Amino acid sequence: MTCLAEVAAKAATLMMMMIFKPASTVSFLDTVITNMLNETFEVVDFKGIKEQLLIWASQFSSCSFLDNNHYPSPWEQQECLVAAGMKSMFQAAPGTALEDLQLYLDSNSGRWIFGHICYDLKNEIENLPVTPPGKTGFETVCFYVPETIVQLSAGKATIYVLNGDPAAIWEQVTSTPVNSLEPEVHVNLQSRITRHHYLDTIEKIKEHIHRGDCYELNFCQEFFAENAPVDPVRLFRELNRFSPNPFSCYHKINDSHLVCASPERYLARKGNKLFSQPIKGTASRNLDDAADDALKLQELQTNQKERSENVMVVDLVRNDLSRICLEGTVKVDELFKIYSYPQVHQMVSTISGLIPEETPFTEIIRSTFPMGSMTGAPKKRVMELIAAYETGNRGLFSGTVGYISPSGDFDFNVVIRSLLFNAKTNYLSCWVGGGITWYSNGLAEYEECMLKAMAIKKVLQPAAPNISSP
Repeated sequence: MTCLAEVAAKAATLMMMMIFKPASTVSFLDTVITNMLNETFEVVDFKGIKEQLLIWASQFSSCSFLDNNHYPSPWEQQECLVAAGMKSMFQAAPGTALEDLQLYLDSNSGRWIFGHICYDLKNEIENLPVTPPGKTGFETVCFYVPETIVQLSAGKATIYVLNGDPAAIWEQVTSTPVNSLEPEVHVNLQSRITRHHYLDTIEKIKEHIHRGDCYELNFCQEFFAENAPVDPVRLFRELNRFSPNPFSCYHKINDSHLVCASPERYLARKGNKLFSQPIKGTASRNLDDAADDALKLQELQTNQKERSENVMVVDLVRNDLSRICLEGTVKVDELFKIYSYPQVHQMVSTISGLIPEETPFTEIIRSTFPMGSMTGAPKKRVMELIAAYETGNRGLFSGTVGYISPSGDFDFNVVIRSLLFNAKTNYLSCWVGGGITWYSNGLAEYEECMLKAMAIKKVLQPAAPNISSP
């Protein structure tokens, strides 16, 4: 009886944590067991429908627009997946967030669920000190059951609705006007730290590496603007045009907006297989094909520093996956593979493993988050050093956004190459960084940060030709 009472109390607490959209009189339990209606529609103008879907979804208080921008990949991925509206939502700060999240997920088994996890979940997983909250307003853990899901692929769109008519939703989408992009208002992003401060910090980090405190540390810096009256949907449209990457997304929770052009996958599940694709190693692009190939060869494929940095994160991910995967199943599927994106070449490795099918989502997250490409090794120690040397809270940057399908499969990105915007305070934030090893050159690392921010600069070019850094 005591156990039953504890379960009931826990469930009651969880229910109080959920946010319900009051547009429906259907109860929570009825909503959970009601099948979603679905219908498939022909798509002639794929690009046009994507634009309409983005603008239509952005009208809701919560939405997630996940776009892989036609990138071919041997690893399965949704072409374009959109969630709009919210039937229920779970939000939590570090403490018992994962335990409570699993109750929410279990209560919604068989549903599409979308959401995000901020970098600060590390405080719960590794029992690290609480850090002051960031200014972009995203709760540390947030997942929701959407009212509507749209799966868009070449030639067709499938619409799923909890309550309503898919044909009516399709009519709303296809009648949504798409305005031409107007020049953005003036915004000047400022560096949170000076160039001198950055270079000095790199030397201090290398001292820690020399002493054996760590092997590699991902150090990041923030560029920001206050009182920035930007249109986040416009920013995403522009960013996705300049830098169409395979894990791009526009993610909105009330007043908090993520505008993301990520090239990196954190973790995906397909059946009983997990796979992660960390990125370590960046080289610029060149319009001349021969020069472009030379950059790939000289700056990535034969660059000892980049290869050593990549292999360290591969070992870290292998270690993380071995905590949750069946013994002997963790393997490296791709090592040092070069993927080319609009602004940069990246060195990507793929690591996979097999898990028992009944493994809970939150146990997988507990074993692998934060992603090693955004921390370094050993993970707990470098996160302590990151907290000591970085001058702000990363928030959703270096966290993750993605979805869980009705079958329990999931796919989550790494939140990098992004703008974060708080529409309530008009605070705009952009973080960039890189992995620091003993072989790192501070000036080269600083220039790499600027290269990674290039697409962001282009989006803001009409308003801010330069990201200022004193």
